Amino acid sequence: MLGGPIGRGGMGAVYAARDTLLDRDVAIKVSNAVAAGTGLDQRLRDEAQVLARLEHPGIVPIHDAGVLADGRLFYVMKLVRGETLAAHLPQLAGEPRKLAIFERVVDTVAFAHSAGIVHRDLKPENIMVGSFGEVLVLDWGVAAVLGTHAIADEGVRVGTPGFMSPEQATGDSSHVGKAADVYSLGALLASMLGAAPSTRRLRAVIDKCKAAQPDGRYTNAGDLVDELARYRAGLSISAYKEPAWERFGRWFGRYRTFILLVAAYLMMRALFAWWR
Repeated sequence: MLGGPIGRGGMGAVYAARDTLLDRDVAIKVSNAVAAGTGLDQRLRDEAQVLARLEHPGIVPIHDAGVLADGRLFYVMKLVRGETLAAHLPQLAGEPRKLAIFERVVDTVAFAHSAGIVHRDLKPENIMVGSFGEVLVLDWGVAAVLGTHAIADEGVRVGTPGFMSPEQATGDSSHVGKAADVYSLGALLASMLGAAPSTRRLRAVIDKCKAAQPDGRYTNAGDLVDELARYRAGLSISAYKEPAWERFGRWFGRYRTFILLVAAYLMMRALFAWWR
């Protein structure tokens, strides 16, 4: 049972619907093609196939696909309730909460990269924050499957200004790989944090993501996942060559409790020895 439209894009419209057989709410994306077999239908088919390959908590699962009576393609997916990151961001207070959401986005993209898939349009409007804290990466309609000719856009700029990598801006899709998503992730983190990040180490992570040349960035989102884990744990990171005094301060901060306990113990021993 089809409801009203809940979203529209250049490739298709999304409708809320009711799966009467399984008694659940779903979403249906229908191609905007005016005639069957056009490029838009092919794009919708490509997107459905990409989603079918990506079974991950950060990606909306696809339930079914088919053809309408008028020949247009559609696919059925889970109905997600929430708001885009762009709308949710003003409600996020503090850098730790923003980083927590960002890390879940990076983890999702890392999973896609491990499957040889590049999103190519990562931005706040394509990330959904669900009512129960879910973080989902949406809109895989322009994703590229590395090593194939699927979803080719030679000579066409794919992405969003402000978030697309320099190589995407040229329209040369043959040079767009996982590092392009890494650039977009850096731009995303910068937009989430707004003002200057709290530490030079985090600023260095953003700068490495947004390096002008792909070989100056993290190789893929998985490498960025590892870097963020080291940053959160207070370990050294590859993006930042810290001076000795910062390295000592980071080491002291990490082992502060142990150091203070040992110092207190030694002081008590010294005082006891003096008293005797």
